[in-house]
Amino acid sequence: MTIGILKAQFSLPDAHSLKDKRRCIKSLKDRTVARMNMSVAETAKQDFWKGAEMTFVTVAGERKFVEKRLSELSRILQTYPGMVLMNMETTYL
Repeated sequence: MTIGILKAQFSLPDAHSLKDKRRCIKSLKDRTVARMNMSVAETAKQDFWKGAEMTFVTVAGERKFVEKRLSELSRILQTYPGMVLMNMETTYL
């Protein structure tokens, strides 16, 4: 069994309030949970409306499936509207 963890830091240049930020975060969270069978949480910068840190976790029996999911997620995060990916870190357990 392999656990894949992807931690991503974002800038939200179009957000003008925490409400704007939450809307962007919720949209991304709902999309990844529904399409990719991943768990996701906002893990830092909860009160900072111009930035966010989110952690995504997926589990599979074989590492290649985890790598494929995280690779697909990476492509989505790099082009997600309203959010600029600043940093991304992947860990496998």
